[in-house]
Amino acid sequence: MTETIGGLGVGHWTNPEARTGCTVIVFPDGTVASGEVRGGAPATREFALLDPSRIVASVDAVVLSGGSAFGLASADGVMAELEHAGRGFPTRFGRVPIVVGMSLYDLGVGDPAIRPGRDEGRSACREALASIGRPITGGRIGAGCGATVGKWGGSAIDGGLGVATVVESVAESIVDEAGDTRLVVMALIAVNAFGFIDDGSLGDEPGRPQPPAFEPAAGQIEGAVETSADRSNTTIGVIVTNARISKGDCHLLAQSGHDGLARSLLPAHTAVDGDALVAAATGELEVDVDVMWLRALAQAAVVRAVRSAGATSL
Repeated sequence: MTETIGGLGVGHWTNPEARTGCTVIVFPDGTVASGEVRGGAPATREFALLDPSRIVASVDAVVLSGGSAFGLASADGVMAELEHAGRGFPTRFGRVPIVVGMSLYDLGVGDPAIRPGRDEGRSACREALASIGRPITGGRIGAGCGATVGKWGGSAIDGGLGVATVVESVAESIVDEAGDTRLVVMALIAVNAFGFIDDGSLGDEPGRPQPPAFEPAAGQIEGAVETSADRSNTTIGVIVTNARISKGDCHLLAQSGHDGLARSLLPAHTAVDGDALVAAATGELEVDVDVMWLRALAQAAVVRAVRSAGATSL
């Protein structure tokens, strides 16, 4: 469990029998966001609008889902629920909710016929809207329900949804009018990596990819690995800060988040991972923040979140 950022809500739909789910992160109005994909096999929706050169700067929600590309349909339900709530980019003929989606592949660990869709996304969005201001938890829930790691080594153990928050005090000379001195950076990462979660003890050499074991080891999910180049992967997530920064700065934050993946996954960003991160800034802390400092905090938050997902497997 971790503290949250003002106006931020997180909700989940989880099917533990089918080993899949989705997680919806709803942002306060005016949240600015950007993102970056570094893995070789991404499944995304509306990611192009996160480019700093695109006209839309604010994002209403991000959906992390299982179900591979099928799971991107869950964003349709999130859009419908946010439209009902009066959220979205204003146009002449109505508001259009801006919802970014990222999916991971979990079809091999449960029932591949069951995937998050429109209704499931809508359910998770309702929970997210109702949870604004509440503490956020991770584990084998939502998008992390069917997540697995360690397939590079020929077996698979549970991953999960990792959550971590870094809180720092800003200098007294730049305290905002409300007197708030907390700079918050939070990471929510669904860890479904081809590689291993690295707590710093694995060294620098991952070795060669191994073929799957014929018999599952302790904690291994039978049938989760099909080949040594298994595509049942992808680590996706969101970095959120209460700082006031630009869309271009959010892009830099997402890049630093990927550095966090490289520090906590061995190896990261492989050809069979679709690793993608979105970085969002709510602007709640209305003071100037050193972006280089913020990038270091984002990297640290991602490292802690990924490692906490590994802890849920124990």
